[in-house]
Amino acid sequence: MTELPAPVRVHAAWLTAPESRRVLAALTADGRPARFVGGCVRDAVIHPELDVADLDIATPEPPERVMGLLEAAGIRVIPTGLKHGTVTALCGRHAYEITTLRRDVACFGRHAEVAFTDDFVEDAARRDFTINTMSCDGEGRLYDPFGGRADLLAGRVRFVGEARARIAEDYLRILRFFRFYARFGRPPADPEALAACAELAHGIDRLSGERVRQELFRILRTPRVVEAFRLMQATGVLARVVPWPVRPDRLKRLIEAYPGADPLLRLAAMVRDATADPESIGRLADRLRLSNAEARRLYDLLLLPLPDTAAPPRAQRLAIHRLGAERYTDLVRLAVALDRADPADAEACLTLAATWRAPPFPIGGADLLVRGVHPGPALGRLLEAVRTFWEEADFAPDRAACLARLDALLAAHAEAQDPR
Repeated sequence: MTELPAPVRVHAAWLTAPESRRVLAALTADGRPARFVGGCVRDAVIHPELDVADLDIATPEPPERVMGLLEAAGIRVIPTGLKHGTVTALCGRHAYEITTLRRDVACFGRHAEVAFTDDFVEDAARRDFTINTMSCDGEGRLYDPFGGRADLLAGRVRFVGEARARIAEDYLRILRFFRFYARFGRPPADPEALAACAELAHGIDRLSGERVRQELFRILRTPRVVEAFRLMQATGVLARVVPWPVRPDRLKRLIEAYPGADPLLRLAAMVRDATADPESIGRLADRLRLSNAEARRLYDLLLLPLPDTAAPPRAQRLAIHRLGAERYTDLVRLAVALDRADPADAEACLTLAATWRAPPFPIGGADLLVRGVHPGPALGRLLEAVRTFWEEADFAPDRAACLARLDALLAAHAEAQDPR
């Protein structure tokens, strides 16, 4: 099949980088072509100023031959996926994932039987969306067999070929559709794609938690996640991903106030609910295969009381000390998202959390031991009682005041034990 380049050139720093020229020279040493493909080309069409470290290249050369060509040029190469025709070249500050052109022989869900080919169009036809089918050669000449550039510039996210068939090959493409729409799309969303996502949403249940979590967090990172989630709600997709009542309006408030909020905080803003309980949160954490640390944080975000941001600074310092600055900051931001905090009050609280730290607790277990308190529960209770006194006095009592409090507690305890 003859393929002509579009009358367009791609311009990007990675394309003209010396290491890119070196890798392409190695791959084309025998006169066969090699092209950059996928995301790096797509992104360069609309953001030519971006530089990326990880780049994809396609070539008709078989993987063993690719390794030989790179090694002959003195380029380090790793056989990352020989069975699938992929190797990785490390050159300069870039990693180049180089894959032999493929065509589908038979499809079994997301597992396809493939054969190598020398046809770039056949290889592009295997991709999910038209905007991901573009490629460019070393001179920047753009090849665009499925109209991806026009779709990208118009904000259209369309499947390659028939949407339902492409989704049936891999149900993760449902979530990828909404992720790419959140990044590149403009309303209205492609009706064929939406209809196919709604019809096949049940297929998401077959996906592993790891794959669902990865795509969900990628969607959560996008600036237009709220719009994407509303479409996911309307198609029944979101309920398959997050089996929980969701409130995109709260997520919208969080992002407007704190655009740098991370995915887990964004998720918490959307699902925090008065009826949450540890068991249901555990099921959600399991569904998304959260790490132990992420699961603990989600429990805190969904169960801990929100700070009263209108309370005086003394109360805020106590909350910061007991919760920790990081968790306190999370909860203040959630309070704004849930419309339970005045933004100005919240900002003052966040500034305090970023700048204030409690002084060291002035006494320790050794001070009780020299007073005859034996190691054990009694020592811990006495120390905690003095710590509470110190905290509730706004961390002002010094060592002498804390020791005086300790002595008073010991005296009161001794008097209570005196049988007279």
